[in-house]
Amino acid sequence: MTPSASIVIPALLDAIPGVSFELEQYLRSSGFSDEQILDLQLAVEEVITNTIMHGYAGTPGTIAICCRAEQDEVTVQISDDAPAFDPLQVPEPDTSADLDDRVIGGLGIFLIRKVTDNATYRYEKAKNIMTLTKKRRPLS
Repeated sequence: MTPSASIVIPALLDAIPGVSFELEQYLRSSGFSDEQILDLQLAVEEVITNTIMHGYAGTPGTIAICCRAEQDEVTVQISDDAPAFDPLQVPEPDTSADLDDRVIGGLGIFLIRKVTDNATYRYEKAKNIMTLTKKRRPLS
């Protein structure tokens, strides 16, 4: 059985650094590189921040994060009870447009797509479930 790590946090921005710390400790002990760890921390922080700011929007709630390292990849599942919302339906921003012409927002999901190998969303049993996957790369 592959070991995993789980944490449940209140839907408060102050809880995010603790998640990043726990994620770093788990991934480091599982043999992931600094770059892979930073990529996943960025992606997880973005999902959690969006959930707190837009999903719960100031109402109480919790967010569960479960991380599972396999031989060739790591999977992070983030779930919450906020209203259903699929962030992956947000269109990709036009990064070629002039800064003054760009629409505000949407860069977080864009970054998640860039730093993970796969991101999926589903709504199941009244929960938003975002799953992020990152392939293990050899340590250099």
